[in-house]
Amino acid sequence: MQNKLHFRLLPALLASLLLGGATAASASSHREAPNIIKYPTVDNTDVYAFRSYEPGRSAYVTLIANFIPFQDPFGGPNYFPMDPNAIYEIHVDNNGDGFEDLTFQFRFNQTTRDITLPVGGKNVAIPLINAGPISDVDGPNLNRLESYSVSLTRGARRLGPNSTMLANALLSGTTFVKPVDNIGNKSIPDYAAYAAKHIHQFAMTGCNANGKVFVGQRREGFGINVGEIFDLVNIPAARVIGSRTGGTNALAGKNITTIAIEVPIACVTNGGEPVIGVWSTASTARNPSVANSNRNDRAFVDGHYSQVSRLGMPLVNEVVIGLKDKDRFNASEPADDGQFLDYVTNPTLPVLLETLFASAGVMAPTVYPRTDLVAVFLTGVPNVNQPRNVVPSEMIRLNTALPVTAKGSQNSLGAALCFVNGVLTLTNPGCDPAGFPNGRRPGDDVVDITLRVAMGYLLPAGAGKPASASLPYTDGALVEDSQFDNAFPYLRTPLPGSPNGSNGLPANPS
Repeated sequence: MQNKLHFRLLPALLASLLLGGATAASASSHREAPNIIKYPTVDNTDVYAFRSYEPGRSAYVTLIANFIPFQDPFGGPNYFPMDPNAIYEIHVDNNGDGFEDLTFQFRFNQTTRDITLPVGGKNVAIPLINAGPISDVDGPNLNRLESYSVSLTRGARRLGPNSTMLANALLSGTTFVKPVDNIGNKSIPDYAAYAAKHIHQFAMTGCNANGKVFVGQRREGFGINVGEIFDLVNIPAARVIGSRTGGTNALAGKNITTIAIEVPIACVTNGGEPVIGVWSTASTARNPSVANSNRNDRAFVDGHYSQVSRLGMPLVNEVVIGLKDKDRFNASEPADDGQFLDYVTNPTLPVLLETLFASAGVMAPTVYPRTDLVAVFLTGVPNVNQPRNVVPSEMIRLNTALPVTAKGSQNSLGAALCFVNGVLTLTNPGCDPAGFPNGRRPGDDVVDITLRVAMGYLLPAGAGKPASASLPYTDGALVEDSQFDNAFPYLRTPLPGSPNGSNGLPANPS
């Protein structure tokens, strides 16, 4: 039945991403579940999947998973290393069955050089992660080195016979180096140039091609007005329905840690099927409380590791899944998403916003149960990003056959503007089919998109569509392509720890 869905179901997909979004979203998926609060180093905050729009790279797809939320640039002296006892993974489903067909697995290692200084006739270890300025990948002043390996598993995700270690294409071996975080301008005078030295090429096994990989700190790319949103949308109606630049982006002064990988499209697609599904997970050394409460899920739970974080489409666990099931969702596989059906068929956001802003004329759509929303949310949009054969499952779906939109021409409202009353209209002003929910680019403003469609903007005329559905809902924290780079890994150079004035703190007096 899902193969006969009409394009008008797209708004249901977008609405499902927000549901309670305006009341609970601290970011796409930052600190979204009770258990993950205890494990910030494996908290997966955002996932992006898009055809590379760097000039000359349109034959590639870029997959990004961000971790470790709310990084203050000045968060020393240890800053934000990845967890060497965890497993970080990016999964690709290229046949629509809800299971991973390719998994890129990242494992990290830390080495302490134990740099010492002579003090009173004794050599004493320094307390910092650097002993002087840093400019090279393996500079002698760096006291703590982070490296990682990447394996590619074809089929079942557990490391086994179908897994191979990816080789560094420019250096011998299978080790890649991660740059130290942006300590400050005195320690790393040119961080952009230093970080660029850590964009590695790797040999893509089974594909006879090379890819790119980068793991390191970047400037936070997600934007949202966190505090006021959490406080029962403590924003005047004139701002909720107003300028997209009228609010505060509470994440503007934060950094994030990015795992970014770029591979040829031909290496991740399956024959003539151009649609891929993408999601990311993180697993920690076995946590009995998570493993025992989720033993009915086909998660990565074995004698050593438990999956504690999962993220595909933005805002899902953050604001869709009920509190009691948030940890269960983080430990689950997309193929098992039928267990969360009730959270999709009866969304709470539209009713809640109507309650909060009824005096401004805000009304919720009145279509229950949202069976259309279930179909689109779990299968992709027919003729846009739905695989030919699909098992309902939540993930970012990207049609790699749709053309790239260059930076500077991207519309941050994505594919939403390609629909008029639920009907696909490619000639509609601002239409950008390369944008969310056909994949997700860094410059797609998923909060504004989902706010609008949650309230019925893209529903067909009738069918319980309220008059207020055309209102320009926004959180006022604009996200757009101008805020990102035009080359891999796209997210910009992280804010430095110093000097003050460039790191989110007030500048010191001169």
